[in-house]
Amino acid sequence: MTLSAELEARFDKLLKSYPPGRQRSAMIPMLLYAQDELGSVTPELVEEVARRVGVEPLQVEEVMSYYSMLHRKPLGRYHVQICTNISCLLTGGEELWQHACKKLGIGHKEVTADGQVSLEEVECIGACSWAPALQVNYAFHHQMTPEKLDRLLDSLRKAQ
Repeated sequence: MTLSAELEARFDKLLKSYPPGRQRSAMIPMLLYAQDELGSVTPELVEEVARRVGVEPLQVEEVMSYYSMLHRKPLGRYHVQICTNISCLLTGGEELWQHACKKLGIGHKEVTADGQVSLEEVECIGACSWAPALQVNYAFHHQMTPEKLDRLLDSLRKAQ
């Protein structure tokens, strides 16, 4: 599998940061970095990461099945994750989720037809004090309202 020079360097640095016999600890960061570059975790990537960390591909598959932030299908350019856990739920998270689905015309783990926005309902993003909250890629947005969400989504579309 051919990876970019930047990703190869990140993988090398990760693997060197763990003592011999502990390289499997690099598996999740490797999958996340590769997913950011490639758009999703492919079967070929599973094989590659397994080889590099010294485990069987099945063990990488087990990790994939546990962590919801690892995706087998490509995400949108902007991946919107809306929290609907208790703090967000009590302050409008469910309404925010329904509003996003309606505005974008997609549901959970779906991508808009133009490939620009994907949507995911998540359990918790650790921003309970600023609920309701959502995350776009790695950026947090707090105390969201449907109106703020509309402005945010419109700004993402204009940024294309």
